[in-house]
Amino acid sequence: MKICKRLLFSLPFICCLLTAMNCYAKDLIVVANIIDSNLNIEKRQVRDIFMGSNSQFFLKPVALQPNNEARSIFNTKIVGLTESRIQSYWAQMRFSGRSKPPQEFDSIDSLLTYLKDHKDTVAYLPVDTELPDGLVIIYKTE
Repeated sequence: MKICKRLLFSLPFICCLLTAMNCYAKDLIVVANIIDSNLNIEKRQVRDIFMGSNSQFFLKPVALQPNNEARSIFNTKIVGLTESRIQSYWAQMRFSGRSKPPQEFDSIDSLLTYLKDHKDTVAYLPVDTELPDGLVIIYKTE
């Protein structure tokens, strides 16, 4: 009986753990509307671009809204911070006048349309996203 009670109390934890593992297991691609189709960048450089601390690449990052699963995966795999920590970071950056967060889109379709129409933009997407012509994959999570 004690084992059943322990299992019952640990069930929410197990569900959260499995959900996190499933979320973490999904892969993303980072795509850009650039001329150089041979550009490949490292994880650290992707993080720098999206956190506003990159001077090496002149790419404008755009992102999905916080309730999007791809954003949660990106925050976990690339940025390494929770959504609330990222929001705090951007609040400080805006207040100090140093930088603004990436423009956000409510759907992958609207984000793709924006990317296609604006040169030198970059975004993260689920790995199975069908890309329109003109977008180049510059990074893929493992």
